[in-house]
Parts: sequence; structure tokens; C-alpha cells
Amino acid sequence: MNAFAIEGPIWLVGCGNMAGAMLRRWLDCGLDPREVTVIRKSGAAVADGINVLTAPPPDGPVPAMVMLGVKPQMLDLVAPDLAPMLGEQTLLVSILAGTELSALRRRFPKPHSIVRAMPNTPVAVGQGVVALASDSAEQSVRDSAFALMQPLGLVEWVDEGLFDVATALAGSGPAFLFRFIDALAEAGADAGLPADQAARFALATVQGSATLAATADESPRALADRVASPGGSTRRGLDVLDEDGGLNPLLRNTLTAAILRNREIAEAARG
Repeated sequence: MNAFAIEGPIWLVGCGNMAGAMLRRWLDCGLDPREVTVIRKSGAAVADGINVLTAPPPDGPVPAMVMLGVKPQMLDLVAPDLAPMLGEQTLLVSILAGTELSALRRRFPKPHSIVRAMPNTPVAVGQGVVALASDSAEQSVRDSAFALMQPLGLVEWVDEGLFDVATALAGSGPAFLFRFIDALAEAGADAGLPADQAARFALATVQGSATLAATADESPRALADRVASPGGSTRRGLDVLDEDGGLNPLLRNTLTAAILRNREIAEAARG
């Protein structure tokens, strides 16, 4: 039994940025690469000791766990060849954005349990977020899925009806935060700092502030207010962010756009 409570062969169908980040973290945490088969159209190598195929193997043991990591639009390209290879006890995990459990179940009727997972890219360093939903209420299934994801960071179960929101917030959130870091750096450079120095300051400021917020007993709002002395420069800047057209509505609109796109993908997957 490996360290992630999955006993037997593990298949990764697709190994792009997200699935690759998850796999690297699992390997760093002791996953035996001999247990892993990556199935990807390119056949490109992934890591030492990992078998890479361009199609599901025609024989051999039934996989204990299969993770779907292809683009959602490729689901119907991989499902016909993959579905017959799965068994009743195969745990099927999908990281496909916007692809509902019911859509997965129609394409993969054999597995007893299907789990949706939405990780974000900081899983590569064990500081990510993974939202989970499943069509199984069995505690053993939920325990196995949780144990599989736990080395990646914060893991929480989410009602599937809210999965698009969790995807927009946590799954897409790093991209939005990276944009904020760049914008903060560019603002510093526009105000006169050398661009490379402004970039270092912005990144270190966000990194340190996130660590402080994660370890503090106070809310981020309270921490912001503590920095901002009445009548001071920080308060004047916060006044801009707090305007009616400032940061909060901007982020609401940003998340709404991502949520709506996830729903469009879900509609396409329903057929």
C-alpha cells in the first residue's frame, strides 16, 4: 500500500500543467513511480521510472485509481478507449473543469466511485487547495480521496452545486493573484522604482503578507486596518481600493466570469 492510501496501479490520463504539478508533489512525498502509468498522446517522458503510453494498456491489472487530466473538450476522445479498461473498484478522479459527476458517470459506468477534484497550481509545493466532490457517500471512498490529495495542501469537500464557485475562487485564483503581483510591481515601476526592484518588492510583499495572514489570529481585513494608520498613506491607498468601483466589485466580476465559463463547459459536457 503506498503512502496515499491507493493500493495498486495508478493511471494519469493526460499530464499537463496541473496533473504534472500534482504528480511531482506525490513523487516528492514518496509515491513509487513504478505504480504510475501516464497515458498521453505525445508519449513524452514525465519523470524517471514512470511508464508513459500513448493509449491505455490492452492488458495487465485493472487500475486502482485513474485521474483524468486532459482538457475538458477532449473527454469524448479519451473516454471510449478508457472506459472498458476500468473496473468496479477503480477510483476515478477527474480534475476536468466544469465536467459534472453525472457527465462523467455516463461515460464511465463501471467504477463504483467517481470523485471530482479541483486543485490549483501551488499543489506543486504542497501549499495548494483541492476541492472535492463525489457521487459516493461511502466513508472509505472519501477517506481514500482525501488521503490522496492531502500532500497537496488544503483539502475540503464541497457540494457539487458550488463546485463552479470553488473552481473560480481556488482553481483560477492563483492566476488572478499573479496578475495582482504584476500590477503592484508595474505600479511601483511607474512611480519611479527600477522595474526589477519593484518586481522583487511586490513578490516578497505578497509572499510575506500571505504567510502572516495564514498564521495570524486576526482576519485579513483586521490586519489591513492595523497597517493603515488614520490619516496615513496606507489608509489613503485603501480608500481607493474600497471605492464603489474598486477591488471588491472587480473581483466579484472576475469570479463571475470564471463561474459562467465553467457552466458553459458543463453544458457542453452534458451533450
